[in-house]
Amino acid sequence: MKNSRNLRDYTPEELEALFAERGLPAYRGRQIFKWLARPFVYSFSQMTDLPKDLREKLAQEFSLALPEVTKEEISADGTRKLALLLEDEEIIECVIIPEEDHYTLCVSSQVGCAMGCAFCLTARMGFRRNLKPHEITGQVLRAKEILEKEGLSEEKPLRNLVFMGMGEPLANYDNVLKALKILLHPGGFNFSGRRVTVSTVGLIPQMERLGRDIRVKLAISLHAADNETRSRLMPINKRYPLPELIAACRRYPLPKGWRITFEYVLLAGVNDRVDDAKRLAALLRGIPAKINLIPFNEHPLLPFRCPSEEQILRFQEILLAAGYVTTIRKSRGRDISAACGQLASRLAA
Repeated sequence: MKNSRNLRDYTPEELEALFAERGLPAYRGRQIFKWLARPFVYSFSQMTDLPKDLREKLAQEFSLALPEVTKEEISADGTRKLALLLEDEEIIECVIIPEEDHYTLCVSSQVGCAMGCAFCLTARMGFRRNLKPHEITGQVLRAKEILEKEGLSEEKPLRNLVFMGMGEPLANYDNVLKALKILLHPGGFNFSGRRVTVSTVGLIPQMERLGRDIRVKLAISLHAADNETRSRLMPINKRYPLPELIAACRRYPLPKGWRITFEYVLLAGVNDRVDDAKRLAALLRGIPAKINLIPFNEHPLLPFRCPSEEQILRFQEILLAAGYVTTIRKSRGRDISAACGQLASRLAA
C-alpha cells in the first residue's frame, strides 16, 4: 500500500466529490472524514457504518498510513518530543507541550528547512522535502493517541496547534493550507482557528494568500528591528526586507480583537540592547501586536548566547511601557532538545 493514494490527504469536499464520481452518495465522504479524525483508526475495516464491499474496495485503492512514532522523550517539565518515521524513511519531530488547562502541539511542516536562520538548529539539516497533508495531520493524531493512551486527555485536551516545528509552513503553502482546512473542519478534528497559529519568517505573497484563504492566527518570526541585523540573522530578509514585511503586516486582514504575534529570539549582544527594544516598539506602532520574547536556547553547534535575566526583563519593560502585550516564552523541553529552534531530527541518529 506504500504507493497508494492516502485518503487522509483529502478534504471533506474532495471526499464527497470522489464518491459522487463513483455514483455513491456524498454523505459517505462525510462519514469517512469523521473516521479519519479519530485516533486509533488504521483500517477501513474499522469504519463499521460503511458497507463491507465499499470498505474492501477502498482498502484496495487507498492507504490510511500515518507517520510512525519511533521514539518519545519526556522532559522534566512534562514536555514530550516525538520522532516520527515517514514512509520514505525520513524523520520529523513534533512536541507536545503541557499548559495549565490544555495541551499545545508544535507541528512540523517540512523535513528540514531551507530558510537558513543563523540561530536555528533545524536550519543545519538543510531542506529535504515538504510534508504532505496526512503527514501534518498525522502528527496531531499521534499526539492525541499518546495522550489518550496514558489517560492524560481526560484531564485536559489537545486544544492548541502551533506551526512552529521543523520547516517554514508557508514555503509548503498548498499542503499546509489543505491540512489546516482538514484540522479546522467541524465534521472532523474541529479545531478553532483562534487556537491554531501559523508562524512564518515573512514570505509576503504566501502571507497575503493565507489572510484570504483561511482564518488562523499569524505569527511572524521577526528577531530584529532593523534591516541590517535581520539580514545577518535571516537570509530571507534580503528577499523580503523588513519595511516590506511590516507593510504586509499592516495590510493583513485581522478579525476584530485578533493580534499578530511577533516572535523575537533574544541573542546576547546582537539584538537585546535597549536601543533594539525602542526600535522594535517604534517599528510595530499601529499594528495590533503581541510580542513573544524568546530567550535563546543555547547549543554547542550555534555561536550565540542567551542574555542575562536582567537584560531580558529590561527589554520586556521597554515594550510594556510602549503599550505592547509582551510575554517571555518559558523554555520548555530544553533538556530533550525540544525547545524553540532545537528540532533537528537528533533522534534519527
